[in-house]
Amino acid sequence: MRIAVVGTGYVGLVSGTCFAEFGTNVVCIDKDESKIGRLLKGEIPIYEPGLEALVEKQVDAGRLEFTTDLGAAVKKADAVFIAVGTPSRRFTRDADLRYVYEAAKEIAASLEGYTVIVNKSTVPVGTAREVYDIIKTARPEADFDVCSNPEFLREGAAINDFMRPDRVVIGVESQRAADVMKALYRPLYINETPMVVTSPETAEIIKYASNAFLATKISFINEIANLCEKVDGDVQVVARAMGLDGRIGAKFLHAGPGYGGSCFPKDTMALAQIGRKHNAPQRIVEEVVEINADRQQQMAQKVIEACGGSVEGKKIGVLGVSFKPNTDDVRDAPSLVVIPILQEYGATVTAHDPAAMEEAARHLEGVTWTDDPYEVAQDADAVVILTEWNEYRQLSLAHLGEKMKTKCLIDLRNIYKVAEMEDKGFHYISVGRREVKPAADLKAVQEA
Repeated sequence: MRIAVVGTGYVGLVSGTCFAEFGTNVVCIDKDESKIGRLLKGEIPIYEPGLEALVEKQVDAGRLEFTTDLGAAVKKADAVFIAVGTPSRRFTRDADLRYVYEAAKEIAASLEGYTVIVNKSTVPVGTAREVYDIIKTARPEADFDVCSNPEFLREGAAINDFMRPDRVVIGVESQRAADVMKALYRPLYINETPMVVTSPETAEIIKYASNAFLATKISFINEIANLCEKVDGDVQVVARAMGLDGRIGAKFLHAGPGYGGSCFPKDTMALAQIGRKHNAPQRIVEEVVEINADRQQQMAQKVIEACGGSVEGKKIGVLGVSFKPNTDDVRDAPSLVVIPILQEYGATVTAHDPAAMEEAARHLEGVTWTDDPYEVAQDADAVVILTEWNEYRQLSLAHLGEKMKTKCLIDLRNIYKVAEMEDKGFHYISVGRREVKPAADLKAVQEA
């Protein structure tokens, strides 16, 4: 089979490359000539572990191509994937579908023979029908179907998520289209990957509902962390015990500075907007959005309080600015809220991140960037861990402390143990955990 992928952003490039790994002939298309030029030279425009090697492998095998010529690619394709951006509108916060609609119009002009048009972008309910209407209006004689095939790729683990997904969701209205999609995903049958074949509208809801539920788990455990701090509880123990319940599960029950990235913030706001539009308010999701916005503000205040109630004239070191490890993505990252607040209150900030400094520098002014994580501690009044990169899990605490003016570490990801940090002489602040050593007998029970 042969497919075309419109858009070489995160979803389009990863999906196209992985389909090529399955043995499908893939052409990835983008209007951005510079981006296509870079890809033709083997330069990957996004940071994703393992992607560069996989792209090189598939290009060498002749299964993966890049072009700006949409028409030529569409004419030869059995399926055309729309994987363009759907950013949030500035004021209404619903999804901006202009790029999806433009892609549909351009695809319509080049269709030859039966083709399945696949919405891979995250889009509101009803978009598949809108894409169908756009193409049908432009080309009444065209032989095509429209499918909703949402992606569930985690940045930093996208290749594994595509190759070994929990499920594949296929939203179609004809058996013919379902057969094409099943053929594309046939390699996953070996792993007995569940295939959920449903209507386009249901598929569109599944994507938003899934991300909103995961965001809800994050906001929930952050609220519990606040309670733990008030009553001397330990949110990590609470989360572990909750996660052992098979009905709940352990994933996404990690207290911290709130969620960010390209999906959760955008998708929760879009789902809330969809609910209001259809007179079915999503009140839980609306509250989750507010909790997360407040959370990032609260974390900035937590840093200020740890510094004695004021950061005026103080130097703060920050470890991690990406919204999560293994990505250079800073979209809606907690760092974009926390750092400006600290600066507003008079702090100077030095920061390090293994991958995201160049991207973050476009959004953050007045930050001193360093390639050495220990340099953020030089003469620092406090160091803040904002992202749980592996590089920060085994820092030499002695070396870190020697560089600091004041041994104050605010760990907003709970990657160190309270007792260990206090033993090493740090004023250690974490999230939702006891800030003093447990009694000897309790400590022994916990370790047992």
